[in-house]
Amino acid sequence: MSERCISKECLSNTGFSYTLSLINGKYKMTILYTLMEFGVVRFNEMKKYIGSISYKTLSATLKELEADQLVDRKEYPQIPPKVEYRLTARGRSLIPILDGMCEWGDSNRIS
Repeated sequence: MSERCISKECLSNTGFSYTLSLINGKYKMTILYTLMEFGVVRFNEMKKYIGSISYKTLSATLKELEADQLVDRKEYPQIPPKVEYRLTARGRSLIPILDGMCEWGDSNRIS
């Protein structure tokens, strides 16, 4: 068995790098966690829950997650407009990773 040599490898070709490219960003993991915990969430509910995020940033981040097929957006034709967000099947496949992060944080939190 031959040993791998780091000088011949490239991080950008790994599954880790691809996953990180989808969830990297200040609020992406927070939004995914929110949808994991609460299922279907309306835009303003999410804004209130997260708190520190601006409307513009929340909107842009949700659009990125939707483009990456992690989040589904459903708009209802009514006045005032009603928009709901939920995880797609692809987004739900991240739940074990999010759960693992939650468990690690609960076990390793420094008080």
